[in-house]
Amino acid sequence: MTDAALSHREYGRPQAPATPPEAVPGPVERHDMQFTGAAGEYFRLWIVNVALTLVTLGLYLPWARVRTRQYFYGHTWLAGQNFEYRANPAALLRGYLLVGTLFALYAFGSQTERWWLVVPIILIYVAVYPWLVWKSMRFQAANTFHRGLNFSFHGTVRNSYVAYGAANVASSVIGFALPWAWFMQRRYQVNGVGFGQARAAFRGDVAPFYMVGLTGLGLTVGGGLAAVLLGGLLAGVVAVVSGDLNQSGDVWDRLSPGTILTFVGVAYVSFLLLYVVAWQYVRGATMKYVLNQAELGGVVRTGATFSPWGLVWLSVTNSLAQMLTLGLATPWAAVRRARFVLEGLHVRTITDLDHFRGQAQPPGTAVGEAATELLDIQVGF
Repeated sequence: MTDAALSHREYGRPQAPATPPEAVPGPVERHDMQFTGAAGEYFRLWIVNVALTLVTLGLYLPWARVRTRQYFYGHTWLAGQNFEYRANPAALLRGYLLVGTLFALYAFGSQTERWWLVVPIILIYVAVYPWLVWKSMRFQAANTFHRGLNFSFHGTVRNSYVAYGAANVASSVIGFALPWAWFMQRRYQVNGVGFGQARAAFRGDVAPFYMVGLTGLGLTVGGGLAAVLLGGLLAGVVAVVSGDLNQSGDVWDRLSPGTILTFVGVAYVSFLLLYVVAWQYVRGATMKYVLNQAELGGVVRTGATFSPWGLVWLSVTNSLAQMLTLGLATPWAAVRRARFVLEGLHVRTITDLDHFRGQAQPPGTAVGEAATELLDIQVGF
């Protein structure tokens, strides 16, 4: 099956729920998201993508990215219709080659200490980063379809430089400004979205972002202290068993390398794990808040019911499964995460979704999309 055919393929429809959804009084209708993907099915697509990417020395990567998104979009259902992703892999390839070349030059300059090559690339990246985000949002939106209509992104380059330029600089200089930067970026993303003739709006405020940030900070600090205590406890056990404490002299001189390595290793691994927990909580809580504060055209409201702590647990267990299977559990982890998040989403409408009128949105260039994929810039649509 060709990629073009795959992008228009209608995936298996979700089964009707055993019981009708909870009735909402008045003209408001609730539509729950459903995800029909399966780990075994996606594993076959994933392993082929990995093999072809390796065989072609990375040239197949744009096709792999598009096929992956087509699978997840095609298995995501809302009000009886699935989503579609219609990006052109050939257009992405040109962007991948450009960004990949610059990244290779940067890596070469770093390894060989050719700073005359490295510094200009860093300055160029810093200067065009907000522009890349803007390009990526336009490209992703224009290639995302539902009910035959494509989304669009109307955010301006100027506002992108405020949200992803000035806000990032402020948060780098003043750490307390980081939640404000998150707020500015999420507001820019949501307010720029359009579907047909309707425009989205973000009704949230900056205060909840600070609450999320402070919770994440508390987890990190508390986790760091717990990591040190745990490392010290286990190192003490090792010192007692090895007889280090029975020797004469200063206590630090009596500790064997094994005892010290136990303390450092346990503390380091524990701190990393708890840092991941804190960051995943921030991502999950931010995502839930944003989705509960977004609306479209004044007639559609999005909502999220998933637990950020549940997402933390899922992310940690997914990572452990991927490490234990040397990456072979990646498809299972991706499907598991998609199902958890998507089946915790819904929309409430006061109009039929078929009433939206189409508005053509040019797909734009794929340079920004290629940059966000290769450099792992988190601007998911």
